[in-house]
Amino acid sequence: MLNNEAVNHWKVETDANNIAWLHFDNPGASANLLSQAAIRELDDIIKGFKNNLPQAVIILSDKISSFIFGADIKEYTALENKQQALDFMHKGHALMNRIEALPCPTVSMIHGLCFGGGTELALACNYIIASDDKKTKIGLPEIKLGIHPGYGGTARSIERCGPIAAMNIMLTGRALTARAAKKINLIDEMVPIRQLKTAAEKYALTAPIRHKIPFLMRLANHAVIRPLIAKQMRKQVAKKAKPEHYPAPYSLINLWLKHADNKRLMLEKEAEAVAELATTETARNLVRVFFLQEGLKSQGKQTPFEVEHVHVIGGGLMGGDIASWCAIQGYSVTVQDQDPARLAQTIKRAQYSFKKKFKRDRRAIRDANDRLMADHRGTGVHRADIIIEAIFEDVAVKRALYESIEPNMKPDAILATNTSSIKLEDLSSCLKNPGRLVGLHFFNPVALMPLVEIIRGDESDEKVVQQTLAFGKNIGKLPLAVKSSPGFLVNRILMPYILEAVTMVDEGIPAEVIDKAATDYGMPMGPIELADTVGLDICKSVANILSEALDMPLPENLKNLSDRKLGKKTGEGFYKYKDNKPIKNKSVSYANDKEVQNRLVLRLVNEATACLREGLVENQDLIDAGVIFGTGFAPFRGGPLEYIRSTGIDILSQSLASLETKFGSRFKKDEGWSEIK
Repeated sequence: MLNNEAVNHWKVETDANNIAWLHFDNPGASANLLSQAAIRELDDIIKGFKNNLPQAVIILSDKISSFIFGADIKEYTALENKQQALDFMHKGHALMNRIEALPCPTVSMIHGLCFGGGTELALACNYIIASDDKKTKIGLPEIKLGIHPGYGGTARSIERCGPIAAMNIMLTGRALTARAAKKINLIDEMVPIRQLKTAAEKYALTAPIRHKIPFLMRLANHAVIRPLIAKQMRKQVAKKAKPEHYPAPYSLINLWLKHADNKRLMLEKEAEAVAELATTETARNLVRVFFLQEGLKSQGKQTPFEVEHVHVIGGGLMGGDIASWCAIQGYSVTVQDQDPARLAQTIKRAQYSFKKKFKRDRRAIRDANDRLMADHRGTGVHRADIIIEAIFEDVAVKRALYESIEPNMKPDAILATNTSSIKLEDLSSCLKNPGRLVGLHFFNPVALMPLVEIIRGDESDEKVVQQTLAFGKNIGKLPLAVKSSPGFLVNRILMPYILEAVTMVDEGIPAEVIDKAATDYGMPMGPIELADTVGLDICKSVANILSEALDMPLPENLKNLSDRKLGKKTGEGFYKYKDNKPIKNKSVSYANDKEVQNRLVLRLVNEATACLREGLVENQDLIDAGVIFGTGFAPFRGGPLEYIRSTGIDILSQSLASLETKFGSRFKKDEGWSEIK
């Protein structure tokens, strides 16, 4: 290759065919981010082609596992107003428009992760070629940050894929494999990585005519049909996100509805819409949530921990789901239970999990099946690097189990308990090596809930804690280190919220009113329906433990629990269930629903401040992260402590004082409020 020119982020190499290869390589970073500096440099390079036009341009990454991870999100946090945001968006637009206008063929050569601004850069090119490697994922996930594509991705993705497919990937923010991207025409070609460069060269030199999307797909863009489709899109979005909480998807739908006939105008209005969204409280908090997530991921990077075999004890719903999840993640797993019939059900249920995860990939389903083995006699204990205990919440039974298996464990094997509420100190003293015991607390349903609490007991070896954090990350979860304490972090904060809800039912407030107050606040599910879903017997068990330790009296409804009314699993709890869905009376109302909401939310945030005061996690951000990823707490609010900051300590303190006067000491303001910064 000739004419080698080096710049900070980009390197231009021109080969014998006069193809300009634009290598992107963020210095000192593991992934490429399309920062403002990178945009400026690339823009200067593209401008330079005006006087020295190459035969073609191919854009590629020099990173091993990513093309472009997206824009630099940290730069968004510095935007103070709409005008700043608009200037920011215009710089990206100018670059994409310049690439699109080049009078020579342009090709994006994608291997690895390609998200957000990276995908928008690729869309500005004539052709997109991607490797079929499993690392290659392509998407427009901006909606998860409270915005939508803002560098031309809205109009250009619709142009490539048609409005239905393009709007679907933008509204969901999901990442596509190269195969899925090819299927919807988001990319032009998918090839093995060894052929990627050759394929890119071929497209650059031959400039084949792009296939038009089918007529029926284009028809959805017609001005007469768009309002009908937009209405359906709003309905689908409204099932998961209210416009007052998450304005971005509605902004995207309106942008398409109003301007899909005019690409130039749509691009212009796109920049304005994103500038408006980028400075909203929702966007700021969702960006915060993104960084909270990255912070949790980093907790599992401190100590390497190679696991060859996982042994799960307990073939019930939770233990079985943990076992199948570990098998999905590529681990050899044995699952043990004293009841062979229950083990058979565990393996049967795992088939459903595998099929749901791998869809029609028969090889992946077969391989997962091969990795999961029923183990009635517990022979897997001998070879396990980590043993996960997931039996019922009984201290004596757990201790007896530990004493029986410890002599058979490898010397350096970890013993992890999935207890949801028992202090580790009450369990570890029976072990000859108490330092090997940690908590590994999953949340239900295992496949959907991203958080796993790593519980550090007084006797837990720090190396074991760090290894378990690494294991949590390696199985695709967000690991959170928590000090051993009744209820740990998530259940400790969640339980007062649920107990307050059940107390209000005791007072005669309709369950539907209570749940609506919570979902109006932004919770994904109301506390009464949540209690039914978890199981009222489990709620009572956890509440009993917390009641003794933290003075949280049980409401009468939980004290007098009927074995026939344990929630969704028995078909009736606070609600009756039909086809696994609660039967709710939507016509009920209540005179003071704002007070209902305050009672729920303030019990939760007050308990969060107590956990802050007690130092259950290392810093304030980890409390917000734990509650968001462990309970689904309204992400657009940024977490319970961030909610206190944004609403104002004085305002919420007055509300607490009013509730304490009316309902008693459970609303007494915790001293931890003084530590909020």
